[in-house]
Amino acid sequence: MNDLTHFDKEGRAAMVDVGGKAVTARRAVAIGKVSMRAQTLKLITSGGTKKGDVISIAELAGIMGAKQTANLIPLCHPLPLSKVGVKITAVDDGLNVWAETKTAGQTGVEMEALTAVSIACLTVYDMLKAVDRNMIIGEIKLVEKSGGKSADWTQEQ
Repeated sequence: MNDLTHFDKEGRAAMVDVGGKAVTARRAVAIGKVSMRAQTLKLITSGGTKKGDVISIAELAGIMGAKQTANLIPLCHPLPLSKVGVKITAVDDGLNVWAETKTAGQTGVEMEALTAVSIACLTVYDMLKAVDRNMIIGEIKLVEKSGGKSADWTQEQ
């Protein structure tokens, strides 16, 4: 049984042919987290970092990352994204990262949402590593997707 769509009959890597699929509105939401020490979080929320506004810069980096997904992940299709939104919020033990991506196309935008979250988290780490090398990037996951043949999906809680 071979349900993996990124391999041809001979087992070679192949980009999926989506040419026969209908163009539909597609949406995906992914989340992630950067856990850190309380002192590090206080630096962010008080504006005390030397590199600037960590949250704004990481949100922008996430948007830029989503737009580069096809260049980073070999078998992803380049997509005309109609929306990329990234929001980072402070919580007790770090930062929660949320990303939403949208397109009208023949394939979904899940990888773009996951890439946006990943790049935003990595940017937070990069900007703060001088003060806290013990930060943990984790819990990056897809939580919603809509559009396409497989219809709507929401992660079970």
